[in-house]
Amino acid sequence: MSSHTPAPRTPAALATLTLAALGVVYGDIGTSPLYALKEVFHAGHVPASDENILGVLSLIFWTMTIIVSLKYVLLILRADNNGEGGLIAMLALATTAVKDRPLLRRILMVVGLFGTAIFYGDGVITPAVSVLSAVEGLEVAAPALHSLVIPITLVVLTGLFAVQRFGTGGIGKFFGPITLIWFFALIALGLPHIVENPAVLVALNPLYAIGFFVQQPLVAFIALGAVVLCVTGGEALYADMGHFGRLPIRIAWYGLVMPALVVNYFGQGAVLLGNPEAIDNPFFLMAPHWARLPLVFLSTAATVIASQALISAAFSVTKQAIQLGILPRMTIRHTSVKDTGQIYVPFVNWGLYVFIVLAVALFKSSSNLASAYGIAVTLDMTITTVMTFYVIRYGWGYPLALCLLATGFFFTIDITFFFSNLLKLIAGGWFPLVIGSGMFMLMLTWKQGRQIMREQVRNDAIKLEGFLDAVFINPPTRVPGTAVFLVSEEDLVPNALMHNLKHNKVLHEHNLFVTVRHHEVPWIGFDKRLSLHSLGHDCWQVTVNFGFKNDPDLPEAIKLLKDRGVPLDDMDTSYFLSRETVVPTRGAGMAMWREKLFASMHRNATDMADFLNLPTNRIVELGAKVEI
Repeated sequence: MSSHTPAPRTPAALATLTLAALGVVYGDIGTSPLYALKEVFHAGHVPASDENILGVLSLIFWTMTIIVSLKYVLLILRADNNGEGGLIAMLALATTAVKDRPLLRRILMVVGLFGTAIFYGDGVITPAVSVLSAVEGLEVAAPALHSLVIPITLVVLTGLFAVQRFGTGGIGKFFGPITLIWFFALIALGLPHIVENPAVLVALNPLYAIGFFVQQPLVAFIALGAVVLCVTGGEALYADMGHFGRLPIRIAWYGLVMPALVVNYFGQGAVLLGNPEAIDNPFFLMAPHWARLPLVFLSTAATVIASQALISAAFSVTKQAIQLGILPRMTIRHTSVKDTGQIYVPFVNWGLYVFIVLAVALFKSSSNLASAYGIAVTLDMTITTVMTFYVIRYGWGYPLALCLLATGFFFTIDITFFFSNLLKLIAGGWFPLVIGSGMFMLMLTWKQGRQIMREQVRNDAIKLEGFLDAVFINPPTRVPGTAVFLVSEEDLVPNALMHNLKHNKVLHEHNLFVTVRHHEVPWIGFDKRLSLHSLGHDCWQVTVNFGFKNDPDLPEAIKLLKDRGVPLDDMDTSYFLSRETVVPTRGAGMAMWREKLFASMHRNATDMADFLNLPTNRIVELGAKVEI
């Protein structure tokens, strides 16, 4: 359990966290009954015969049981990085576990980066398919409103992205209760049809899923591409562990979410057994006529909440990626004074919005969008399983046979789902892959560019201690106050110091040479925030440490130095930054177009001063060119 999410001590606290987890963690998987079963039969590859309906229901039940109940809720929730979950946390755990194997570590880093990049592709498809499938209920409730489905969907999505800058603190408290109503509605819709046709419950027997595969292997394999839609959102269980802890997530899943989903899917199955024509929209056709329009409003609210959870996750992943050095600095705004996890990233918000609008305009229906859905999800699931193997084998030291057996079982299932979804590549699966591949190229270019730049700066730099010894043989004029020089590597002379001595010919009375380090752990407490090394002559080398979920605040961090004998007066402290201009050059390094791309990303990155929360009226910036 993480330090910032204490274990709930009372039943009331546990109930509150469990309710909150419903709204954030289970919105995506909870709205999948809107389209998952429909899509299995909708494309026409799987005939809606009684045997196929029962075989598909059995597949859905056992897919949820194996992938969510066993893999995520039981196994992967144990792989926390100081209480935090998600692919970036898993990547940090896996790369740390194999740190003495440099080649393997590099391979895992690239695979993890690709998984993180693919998440953005998923982030585009999820809100589009969820909201569109909910609004399509209008066609069932009032067929004359067919032409309004896409405009209403775009209005709902535009409103959702427009309110992000205000934060979700005000409306977030309604997410859990609305999602709770949604899950009870799923039960209320499905239960009467199961009571009417209880024969549908035989599909709980895994032999029906196995028999479906044995009798019609090709049809069953094609069906898997849509069956996987019932577990989209499984990653959110793991990613949101830091907000709620394991226990509330597990209680919500076993206590309400899975039972509600099973009842609803089997209710839809019972409807189809009695009336195969209901395949056009079995979810809304389960409801009596009078309830269909209210159900459209409720399902739209539920899908907006599901989309909100994914948008918030995109902001959170972006912030973590920036601090791990795999994306350039961006403007990050905090939307809550109480909850540091509530952030808004304008560039990501409007980038997602543009691609989501494009997806809705391009695919026009939830069925077409469902064709694009699945590849990104199954790829992320497979990558998570691979990472898990390295964590439990090398990090936890479990026996090789046990690790291979556990992860090999899940890997076989994940990779089967992935290959089934590859059949949808031409029909739309290319869309999230293009977005994910674009993000992957940006991440890789940024990471490699920074590495090359660091090496270039290191090659051209002078050792700090030797330089200071030389300077103090014939010391320059000392002026009152404290100068804080930011330097990328310890023991190197910052460009800003060289320029200051060269042009101003002065040195401050006290000088701090500060290197900021971001680590592959979520949180670093104040007790380990900084290390200090005296260089003599009232100069100190300071290393400041942040985890990838900490908010970098340099002035706040260096206040801790007052207790260590370093004189600091806020009004008398100046921050000296070296602003490097990247100049792409031919030769070693990256391809010319990637160097130009890196130079553009570097130029457009948010100011280091903003990122580290430096006071704007006490910053001195001195420029330098770096050829890569």
